[in-house]
Amino acid sequence: MRATTGSAVVNEFAQPFHTEGGRVGVLFCHGFTGSPWSLREWAKVTADAGYRVSLPRLPGHGTSWQELNVTGWRDWYAAVEREFLELRATTDVVFVTGLSMGAALALRLAEKYPDEIAGLALVNPAVLGFPKMLAIPLLSTVKASAKSIGSDIADPGVDEIAYDRTPLKAAHSMMKMWVDVRACLDLVACPLLVFRSATDHVVPAASTAFVLSHVSSDDIEERILERSYHVATMDYDKERIFRESLEFFARHSG
Repeated sequence: MRATTGSAVVNEFAQPFHTEGGRVGVLFCHGFTGSPWSLREWAKVTADAGYRVSLPRLPGHGTSWQELNVTGWRDWYAAVEREFLELRATTDVVFVTGLSMGAALALRLAEKYPDEIAGLALVNPAVLGFPKMLAIPLLSTVKASAKSIGSDIADPGVDEIAYDRTPLKAAHSMMKMWVDVRACLDLVACPLLVFRSATDHVVPAASTAFVLSHVSSDDIEERILERSYHVATMDYDKERIFRESLEFFARHSG
């Protein structure tokens, strides 16, 4: 089954997920070329624990890489900011989670709203890339897409169902967002729980290290995931992420 949004066709697996009720809200931000599918199980477990959950589909995602290529990071950020403001208006406490680029969006929210986010739970946050990404600004002027970066998962029976190509103009826009986020990390002061995969073929370990060394937060926890690749929320360590993030929310929700 598919749904339409404007001229785009949204795959059923990419539909957003929202729940009502609960005094504590949790916003989930998915990654680049992915969709809500990569965070859906985490969001459902969180909702079952009594939290109000918001898992939006970012513009250009869950449809086609060509559509993503005509969006940019400000579109993606505007989408998560709208969801955050809705949660802020309807709950007493708000946490934000993010996978990869979604973690960068979460960090930018925490930079803009430093006193209104109770904590961040991040998985393999992307604010830096591997050196090969330095070619993207030039490549994006002559090529529309490149090899896919999706579904970096150790479990062979699981598929992220991300795009089969990486849209280069959108990737260049994401890199511009990274510059913006890195420049203001000192504004992030809320508690952080960061999960990092020991083996990640998409985001270098230096990205998490940069985040942890530049935020102003006093309460920082880093957890290393030994059995999972980049999309750890769907991989062998997913239950650990679900369990320890719920413990984190409980500790910091007042």
